[in-house]
Amino acid sequence: MTNSKKRIFSGVQPTGNLHLGNYLGAIRAWVDMQHQYESLFCIVDLHAITVAQDPAKLRTAIRETTAAYIACGIDPVKNIIFPQSAVAEHSELAWILSCNTPIGWLNRMTQFKDKAGKDREKAPLGLYSYPVLMAADILLYKTTHVPVGEDQKQHIELARDIAGAFNRNFNAEYFPLPEPVIRAEAARIMSLRDGTKKMSKSDESDYSRINLTDDVTTIALKFRKAKSDMIDGMDFDESRPESKNLLGIYVALKGISKEQALHECGELNFSAFKNLITEVAVEHLSPITQKMRELLAEPDYLDKILQDGSNRAKEIATKTMSDVKNLVGFLQV
Repeated sequence: MTNSKKRIFSGVQPTGNLHLGNYLGAIRAWVDMQHQYESLFCIVDLHAITVAQDPAKLRTAIRETTAAYIACGIDPVKNIIFPQSAVAEHSELAWILSCNTPIGWLNRMTQFKDKAGKDREKAPLGLYSYPVLMAADILLYKTTHVPVGEDQKQHIELARDIAGAFNRNFNAEYFPLPEPVIRAEAARIMSLRDGTKKMSKSDESDYSRINLTDDVTTIALKFRKAKSDMIDGMDFDESRPESKNLLGIYVALKGISKEQALHECGELNFSAFKNLITEVAVEHLSPITQKMRELLAEPDYLDKILQDGSNRAKEIATKTMSDVKNLVGFLQV
């Protein structure tokens, strides 16, 4: 990999089936960006274990995430697809960066407060310090741009702060300050059971999301059971979160404007609109689902892609760590 183009790094945790929100909110944008940047797409399994995981299910989920990346259109030859844990330099750099990160910076991170809940004393250290690992993920490859949602912007700001602190502490302009890429058109997909909550793999109800592995019957059932209200017509009004969410999904899948969506669907009731959005979703997602099934039937092929990606990622990571160790003052014997 040369440095002739700008470089992006992004990843998804392998903690269950990827869903429509992951696809429309992130992965579809990566598919477009892979043609403009040198790209590393990671399966961030080290981040996944900040909460307890079943080892067998985790291994399966890593392959499923890999299959989803490829099925959605990410080219494993052009880009680097790899599991985070296969490149030990992620953890090594995270430790060095943690020694250059003030605790006060981590205390300001809102996601720990949200995820740890009221009983923070029982939360694992990894859940508290994972923003430093996230910074290491990005900086290890001297990443210039990071595609993120608005809710992850704070983590990129921290990565920039950590990079700047390291550069100052060792009097070297070594790490670039990564820029967040927040696409204005990226869809924020909400739960089908509660239009005020983001669609999530961790939601207890599988009816809250459309998984990329769902078949036609399941997709239809989930949209049919999606929460609705008693108001006539469909619109984007904030007071009608379920209507706004379903219309947003329709807009994202069809690639049309909100105005066009309202022209097409504004007078439909929920029942008629659910039938329409089911047709659109099935047409869009069926090729992805079929490709995922084909790939998951060939685990050896997926493992080969991950091994190749890990080797390519490690080439970059090894050079970075050699430079970092030299700056820090470690003997490399």
